[in-house]
Amino acid sequence: MIEFVSANPTGPLTVGHGRGAILGDTVSNILEWNGYAIQREYYFNNAGRQMRMLGSSVYARYRELAGEKINFPEDGYQGDYILEIAEKLYAEYGDSLLKSPDSPVFRNTAEECIFSDIKHSLARLGLKFDSFFNEQQLYDNKAIFKLVDILRNKDLVYEKDGATWFRATALGRETDKVLIKSTGEPTYRLPDMAYHVSKYERGFDLIVDVFGADHIDTYPDIIALIRLLGYPEEKMKVLIHQFVTIIKDGEQVKMSTRKANFITLDQLTDDVGPDVVRYFFLMRGMSTHLNFDLDLARDQSDENPVYYLQYAHARVCNILKRAESAGLRVDAESDLSLLQSGIELKLIQRLLEFPEVILKLHDSMEPQQLANYLQTLATNFHKYYATERVITDQLQLTAARLVLTEATRIVLANGLGILGITAPARM
Repeated sequence: MIEFVSANPTGPLTVGHGRGAILGDTVSNILEWNGYAIQREYYFNNAGRQMRMLGSSVYARYRELAGEKINFPEDGYQGDYILEIAEKLYAEYGDSLLKSPDSPVFRNTAEECIFSDIKHSLARLGLKFDSFFNEQQLYDNKAIFKLVDILRNKDLVYEKDGATWFRATALGRETDKVLIKSTGEPTYRLPDMAYHVSKYERGFDLIVDVFGADHIDTYPDIIALIRLLGYPEEKMKVLIHQFVTIIKDGEQVKMSTRKANFITLDQLTDDVGPDVVRYFFLMRGMSTHLNFDLDLARDQSDENPVYYLQYAHARVCNILKRAESAGLRVDAESDLSLLQSGIELKLIQRLLEFPEVILKLHDSMEPQQLANYLQTLATNFHKYYATERVITDQLQLTAARLVLTEATRIVLANGLGILGITAPARM
């Protein structure tokens, strides 16, 4: 089971969410190629202060549409999407909700609209989840309270200043952590712990979390808990990816989520297309800060690494199509000993590395390694194309080279498919 994205339904997905989304989906593809049956899961919380503030923000814009003067909530959500939700409500209810600031319709409608947009944004990039796990389930089935009781019985919970604390220092962590605030409201850490226990209870052979760098200090608490409860730690793998910076005209694009000054994942997809978005999020190691160069991403020449790969696949398809038009076909029984030139042998060697690359990806879970491999393969083929003619007047040599060309097409198509990128037959 692979958990990724897991953004609460408080606003559209940003480019930061996008990197985790594409990494999670591609790692899923990699593990499928290594024989796993995959469950892609999205974990979210539709309760708590953030959602209350979301409802208050929509209510404020609703009042504004009704002609009232408002003081917008200081920590409210300011994006245009809030106004769009308010406009939908005003069209449906008119002024009838003005005296109902606590009506659940504001929050519920916002959640429904935003989640619909989130799913649409992900689908545009080829992402579809098998399950959505709501934090509320952990309250409904008492999993949170059962976990606190287990920890209390192990003397790993204590009360201080009206709050309930997790004795994390007893498990090797630097500080103890609050599980339940003095207000009686759990911190995010407690349901997160219970959620990960549920992953083990559901019997998965491998559990993968794809988190942003803001989780780097919190996931070790989960690992410590898993170890304490006697679950096999080796079944869990946490992938941490660094942040994304958008670069335009050589300058960093300044963004602020709170002020709604950010580039959404949809806007980025509209700008450069889904293939480019996916590849650019994968072309650097996940532990490396990613500079997303908009100018390079918009470039539709082979200077753009995505198009460079796709040109290679299209070129291969064009050769095979010309061969077919000439009455030639790919015959696996052809005499491949005729492939003897140095550049042919280098291309063959590169193709033979593909299964090994896939096996190594099982351990590293670094899609960048596949992207690098495909770039090298494409370079090998472009050089081969520039040096040797595939279709010659020597029928046996042509037959052998067509097998090599088809093998290149297969590996390029498979590799691009794992990355979630289309493999065009013509460009």
